[in-house]
Amino acid sequence: MSASKKLKTPNTPKIEVSPQVVEEASQMAKAVSKPGQTKEQTKLVEMGIRKGIQEYKKRQKALQREQDKLKKKAVKEKVHSQDERVQQEIEEALHAGRWSRRLPWILLVLSWIAFLVIWFK
Repeated sequence: MSASKKLKTPNTPKIEVSPQVVEEASQMAKAVSKPGQTKEQTKLVEMGIRKGIQEYKKRQKALQREQDKLKKKAVKEKVHSQDERVQQEIEEALHAGRWSRRLPWILLVLSWIAFLVIWFK
């Protein structure tokens, strides 16, 4: 078995790589190549760099998706809490509205009772 067959990785799902990434990986592989290194070895280094870039991008996308989910959840919770707060305020206003409508009549009746108690004393 040759060295290149030992270094091959198992088949993984292919991720589309932009030409820019391929070019950057090629430039990095050429920059780190040692004197006397074969083209095949340089290609393997390039493939490793490309795979590293792909993994990095995949992780960043997953991280971004997770952050987006958390933001969406936070917004949803905020809206839900605002809805609950508004509902509570409405209930309090309705409850307070009942008393505010009855209070003048209660005070009127109490004042008449007090007036009658004082008058017939």
